[in-house]
Amino acid sequence: MTKVVCPGSFNPVTLGHINVFERCARLFDEVVVLVVHNAAKTYHVSAQQRAEWIKRAVAHLPNVSVDAYSGLLVDYAASCGANLLVKGVRDALDVVVETQMYYANREASKGSIDTMFLPTGEQFAYLSSSIVRDVASYGGDIGAFVPAAILEEVAAAYRKR
Repeated sequence: MTKVVCPGSFNPVTLGHINVFERCARLFDEVVVLVVHNAAKTYHVSAQQRAEWIKRAVAHLPNVSVDAYSGLLVDYAASCGANLLVKGVRDALDVVVETQMYYANREASKGSIDTMFLPTGEQFAYLSSSIVRDVASYGGDIGAFVPAAILEEVAAAYRKR
């Protein structure tokens, strides 16, 4: 059985992320979407809340589970029996950034954890969580950016107070 981990901060999850999760669900036996902490980012919504949103957004995918973790990613992957990380990428800049993480994770895992880059569907190549947060902060319509099942909660969570 092939088990993979799709890590990210998902701040918030977007339709581009969902596209990658759906394709992973077709390619692999078991997919764990992992909400991880990135010290370089600021969060206004807890990892647990972001994980709950993802659970609702992927409820149609029976081989996808969701978890949150604040430790070393390769430790989580090893503990759950996965030796492959799948990272969604939008463009060449994402590939550059994720390639650095690939090398760091390979080194940290002594070569036991590998990484695969999976481009998001072309219709989502422009979409980022920061765009969602920005549009939502001004009360704009984010319906084309996030899953319908979580639209209202995401809009409310990121709207300027």
